[in-house]
Amino acid sequence: MMTGKILVAVAVGIVFVVLLLGLYTLWKGGATSASWSNKLMRIRVLAQFVAILIIMAVLYFSQH
Repeated sequence: MMTGKILVAVAVGIVFVVLLLGLYTLWKGGATSASWSNKLMRIRVLAQFVAILIIMAVLYFSQH
């Protein structure tokens, strides 16, 4: 049970960090924003997908 909570926290933390990095590159602008914004958005979407899978798995196995 505790391992599941840790996995969820790590997954959500990774999504949050990638989101903050994406916002920072947009705020900074210029060449950095042009080259990294799209990459970070794709990484964030993938991280969110993995986080949702982890959350669903933890919910499923916590009930069984």
